[in-house]
Amino acid sequence: QINQCWILIITCRTFGSGVFEPFNGTNFYVRSNCPFTLTRFTNNRVGCDITIRRGDNGLLVQLDIIINKVRTVVQNGSIIVEEKRFEPNSNRLKTMLFHKEEIVSLPYHHTYQHIFHYGIYTRLRSSLLPLSVTWRSVPGGIDTMMVELEQELSTDMSGLCGKHTVIGNKQLITESVIAEDTCQTRDPVSPVNTECRKFLSYTLDCLQAETPRYIQLCEENIYGYEKSKYIGCAFFKEIVKLCGRERFIWHRWRSLTKCEEPSCPGNLVYTDEGQAFLPSCSNPSPTLSNQELISSCLCPRDQVLNDRADGYLCVPLPECCCVFAGKSYINGDVRSTKCQSCVCDSGKWQCSENLCPTGCVIEGPFVTTFDGKQYVIPGKCSYVASQCHNWTITIVFSEKAPSLTTVVLQLFQETYIFLKNTVKFGGEEITELHQSDHALVFWESSMYVRVHTSFGMNFQVQMSPEIQLYISAAFLSGLCGNNNDDTTDDFTTSSGIIENSAQPFSRSWSVGSCAVDIPSTCINTDNEIYADEKCSVLNNPTGIFAECHGHIPTNHYHTACIQRTCNCGSSVTQCLCVALGSYAKACASLGVVVGDWRKATNCTLKCQKNLEFSYNMQACNHTCSSLSGADPRCGLGHAPVEGCGCPEGTHLNKGQSCTPKAECPCYHHSGATAPGSVIIDGRKCVCEDGELHCSQDCGCTNGKVCVHCSEDPMNTAQKTCDYISKPTGASRTCESGCYCPYDQYEDHHGNCASLSNCTCVYSGKVFSAGQQVKTNCKTCICGQGQWHCQDEPCPGQCQVYGNGHYQTFDSKWYRFAGQCQYTLVEDDCGNRNGTFSVRVESSFIYITCHYILRRF
Repeated sequence: QINQCWILIITCRTFGSGVFEPFNGTNFYVRSNCPFTLTRFTNNRVGCDITIRRGDNGLLVQLDIIINKVRTVVQNGSIIVEEKRFEPNSNRLKTMLFHKEEIVSLPYHHTYQHIFHYGIYTRLRSSLLPLSVTWRSVPGGIDTMMVELEQELSTDMSGLCGKHTVIGNKQLITESVIAEDTCQTRDPVSPVNTECRKFLSYTLDCLQAETPRYIQLCEENIYGYEKSKYIGCAFFKEIVKLCGRERFIWHRWRSLTKCEEPSCPGNLVYTDEGQAFLPSCSNPSPTLSNQELISSCLCPRDQVLNDRADGYLCVPLPECCCVFAGKSYINGDVRSTKCQSCVCDSGKWQCSENLCPTGCVIEGPFVTTFDGKQYVIPGKCSYVASQCHNWTITIVFSEKAPSLTTVVLQLFQETYIFLKNTVKFGGEEITELHQSDHALVFWESSMYVRVHTSFGMNFQVQMSPEIQLYISAAFLSGLCGNNNDDTTDDFTTSSGIIENSAQPFSRSWSVGSCAVDIPSTCINTDNEIYADEKCSVLNNPTGIFAECHGHIPTNHYHTACIQRTCNCGSSVTQCLCVALGSYAKACASLGVVVGDWRKATNCTLKCQKNLEFSYNMQACNHTCSSLSGADPRCGLGHAPVEGCGCPEGTHLNKGQSCTPKAECPCYHHSGATAPGSVIIDGRKCVCEDGELHCSQDCGCTNGKVCVHCSEDPMNTAQKTCDYISKPTGASRTCESGCYCPYDQYEDHHGNCASLSNCTCVYSGKVFSAGQQVKTNCKTCICGQGQWHCQDEPCPGQCQVYGNGHYQTFDSKWYRFAGQCQYTLVEDDCGNRNGTFSVRVESSFIYITCHYILRRF
């Protein structure tokens, strides 16, 4: 046998000109235009205070509902929500920090309460207490209202509703009135009223012995208001509801009392018992299994309300249109996003399977693994977010708040460090783009940096206002899991075992020891109140994010928003906006446009210099450098991002400001060139609109052709006849300019010649191929740019001149000032059989033999 626990719901109601049915089920009448406490109690430190006031017309003209310091006032047909926030000051008095008052439209959703249409009534349902308040507004005020709550909450109550155990009402009335000098409470008067007695004569089988008491209540209620069509009819209707539809009076009471059915707008039809929530194109089956039947305006059979058009028009369900991103589609229309294709079918989108690739998301302490498992990191530590054989991504949390301060990518031998608004590689800052053999790193906007690797691992870093991480990869491990479409093994630790909870799993991937110091609940009351209010915008069904509700549930993002804002370490507004931005980014990744959410939530960003903010910023072809050649950022298939960048018609320059094309420099292999004419690579070039236009002709003469080192990096020093005889260590550089064609060389006259016709140089004179010269007893012939020499007999010469100047046969000079006679040359050589001898003395020379002197 299964034990079931039933929660008893008790009701207090008031209707007509002052009939009350408190929680204990009794009834009494109060005629007063004074304010009264209807019910007041506190449960789990949440206060509830409901007050009412009737006007001279007998209807309720003011209804005040205060729950947890949020006041809702129903008055003059409007619903006003007022919120105040206080904090104690140094004098132990309370200082108001916040005050907001607004007239709301329905449905209205707040962190603490929801207000919505409920049949022909309006209902307020508390999110903090199991309590609801329902009322019906008519011209001039409210003719019926009731309070419903769980019986267990009614233990410490005051007010006209009393406690469900209280018997008697006089003391209840006295204790509940809020006295004012200008108001009056009168004794009830119950003169005979034939309409009351006629009506109640048909309820004898229902009310039985209670009939006299209800006749008195009816006459007290209607006295003085006989001409009001709301006072009496409100009473009659409550008696009919009390008796139920199986009674005779259910079908006859309107004809007996001449109480007309309420009018319905458009082509809606009134029913005494119908669905509280009207079936519509948006929600054709809103009925819950436990929903009560209530007076309501409904569409005719087999029709639903077309809530996607103005007015109250009912249509058959197949005629319902579908709406996406503010645009209407008729039945059968097809729309496609980057992830899936959808068909409009009877007002609902029927969509194919989501084809978007999976990714890992780390937003503050909130992690979504590749396989979709969501958890919260327990401590402000350093962790391995994801790793594989040749790369590791490490994240570092702030010591003050649960937010990231650093992301480090170790890729082969390269290290990239991502800090707030700064990316560093090898100690140098990457301001626009960096490309290596393994990775392309570039700024997509002022807020995002993209890393695109050569082997398929890609990730994106949100650089401001907080660092957040988005990874796409496969076959890996770390906080992000292993990307195998199986959530059961996502908590695989660094030691290889699968943990059951996030805490030990996360700590196993920490770099060093890691304390559990990220709170799981709010630690700041004021921040909590602020977060509850502001984060509720995510759940607003008609708010700025509503367009995305059908694609991505808000529950995870709403929880993250409250916790991140509650435990914010700096500006709560910044933390809130970061959290809201996470949901907006998730929507944008599916191609769902939520509109200008930053303006709607006061999260607008201020851009530096002349940059402008956009939700659709793209890196491809948006910089001056991209004008000078193919942009490596294009064609990577990345979705646009939000942030600051250059508007259409301008490009980002090195100074991080936006300029028109005409002011962009031109980038080439050897650097950058300002707009205008310039000689580059031997060409006459013009830098215009960031693009370099160079002539193919260098203006060469004498048969020479253009050489552009960027296209043909040859050793231009080898292109001369003079180079042929140079040592092998000569320069091997390339200088763009005019050079002789292939297999020809520039001769010493500046003309082009074949190798066999190259010229040679001797003593400053140019010799053609085949010409010869004699020098140093050698005969040399010019051939292929070099001298080819042969030795010949060479006569020697010894001479004396002046005052003792001598030159030897070997051309050595010296000076000798001797005063004697000396042998200048002889062939005796000590054998005493010589044939000649020459002697000199002072300035005289004696020749003793006349032979031709030759060098031996």
